[in-house]
Amino acid sequence: MHRIFTMPFADVYPLYVAKLERKGRTAEELHRVIAWLTGYDDDALARVLEERSTFADFFAGAELNPHVDLITGVICGVRVEEVEDPLMRQIRYLDKLVDELARGKAMEKVLRAP
Repeated sequence: MHRIFTMPFADVYPLYVAKLERKGRTAEELHRVIAWLTGYDDDALARVLEERSTFADFFAGAELNPHVDLITGVICGVRVEEVEDPLMRQIRYLDKLVDELARGKAMEKVLRAP
C-alpha cells in the first residue's frame, strides 16, 4: 500500500489551496473541481477535512464523475490514464485537475465541459 493512501486528505488540501492561490486562483475554484470529480459539496468536503479522512476513505466515499476518463496527460512524469492502481489513478486525477487550474486553464476546460 502506498503511503499517500493512508495520509489524511486534510494534510494535502492546504497545499492544493496554497498552490492555486500563488497562481491567482481561489479555494472556491478548488472546491468546484473537487465537487466535479468526487461529488462532494462544501458540507461534505468540510466533514472530510474535519474528520481527517485518509485519501483512501476520501475516494471510497466519492461518486466519481462519469467523465473522469477524459482526464488524460502527464502528472509527476506519469500518464494519468496508465496508472494501474485505481486509487492512485483517482489521486492523480485530482492532482492533474489542480495542476491544470494552477496553470491558468479555463474552468470549463478543466471540468471537461462539452
